[in-house]
Amino acid sequence: MLNHDEWIACDLVGLAELEMTGDVSREEILRTAIHEIERLNPILNCVIMPQFEQALDSLRQAPEVQRFTGLPYLIKDLHTPVKGLPLSNGSVRFKGTTFDFDSTTVSRLRRAGLSILGRSTSSEFGLSAATESVAWGLTRNPWNTDHSAGGSSGGAGSAVASGMLPAAHATDSAGSIRIPATFNGLVGFKPTRALNAFGPHRGDPNYGMSHEHAVTRSVRDCAALLDITAGPDAGCPYFTAKPDVPFEILIQTPPGQLTIGMVTTTFDGMPVHDESKSAVERTARCLEELGHRVTEDMPTFDNQLLTSTMIRVLMGSLAGLFSGVPTDNPSALDGLQPITQEAVRFSQTTSLRDHLQRATVINQQVRSLATYWNNFDLLLCPTANGPAPKHGILPMDHRDLNQFLDNLFTIAPFTAPFNASGQPAISLPMHQTADGLPVGVQFVGKFGEDARLLQLAAQLEAVNQWQTCQSPRIT
Repeated sequence: MLNHDEWIACDLVGLAELEMTGDVSREEILRTAIHEIERLNPILNCVIMPQFEQALDSLRQAPEVQRFTGLPYLIKDLHTPVKGLPLSNGSVRFKGTTFDFDSTTVSRLRRAGLSILGRSTSSEFGLSAATESVAWGLTRNPWNTDHSAGGSSGGAGSAVASGMLPAAHATDSAGSIRIPATFNGLVGFKPTRALNAFGPHRGDPNYGMSHEHAVTRSVRDCAALLDITAGPDAGCPYFTAKPDVPFEILIQTPPGQLTIGMVTTTFDGMPVHDESKSAVERTARCLEELGHRVTEDMPTFDNQLLTSTMIRVLMGSLAGLFSGVPTDNPSALDGLQPITQEAVRFSQTTSLRDHLQRATVINQQVRSLATYWNNFDLLLCPTANGPAPKHGILPMDHRDLNQFLDNLFTIAPFTAPFNASGQPAISLPMHQTADGLPVGVQFVGKFGEDARLLQLAAQLEAVNQWQTCQSPRIT
């Protein structure tokens, strides 16, 4: 096996290069990942439903060797079927649920050779920006285990940042890739709507507000994984075309001089945490040194209206999962956490007229928001309002749904609008607090211009010493 220093020095692309040169075997790489998970998971609690022996057996029986054959990967425990691997959606109620097929994304990852070692933890139905569930317990942040790993892809963020493996699958309906990325000091990319396929189990999830991709320690891994997963699948209702040239090649070329708009408050004009503001200002100076033009400018839209409307559309989608369940029966929603119960009740009492009317409001606000990119190539803003908070700040055992949502969007006020707009958005680990907690910044690009966003990310990565891996503190 690789020793710890050798292991954390490599991203997925780097491990693939080691394999190709014969410096290390594919089984050694997989066993190293398994060793790191077994060593660190008792501290962090971010990997569940392990299938280590199955992965090793599949590697030995692999009929042909691909570039990424035998490299370790985790699939998030939310909305993503993996044949034979249970999917609980972070819920006691759905523990043990299995599927007899892979999602399109999973099948593409398998075809590229990646070995699925299990699932990463998620908050129940992805409703929280903290990964703390009755089903699986509390997931910890490796930079400081007293702090949240974020959510809902907190398990993926914790696993990658701790050095268990270089990258992991994640999903994002209101920031669930980017929030764990900023809290764990990682690259977290949400692609343009429908660049990655949704199917076959989902067609147009939440009016296209739900996305999936990965959290990674390097930009080139982000690009390489997108090359694997991007593209339409059979029967999809719509798709965003990927470029003719692979993303992994495109990021080797700088993006040229860009005009970038900067926001250092919330989109409602309220002050943000000093560390988040410092992260944006530091990044702006770096951009100017690289020759880009940065101007402080605020998008024109009603952020509170858009965010509150879209989250209610997302909650409304829960009705389909609980059709026929009588909400007036106190025991009908047993096995769900209290906030999830309230969200389901909300979904089942929402009229079709109100649901469709909310979709109209989202469209109106997104149209106004999108005009910002008539004047700018990219938007720069914080990813979240400060570094990772301590555990317990978003308890799901309360029943005040409105207060819960207010708390959530106080912590993470910047990500959700771009799920509504479907634009590509990335969190980059540009800053750390004096006590070592990561703080990310978010860049948002024009619809379909994922390559430009990744090119800038690669350019910033090249001139910044990102520290994206931290052995957890054992206390």
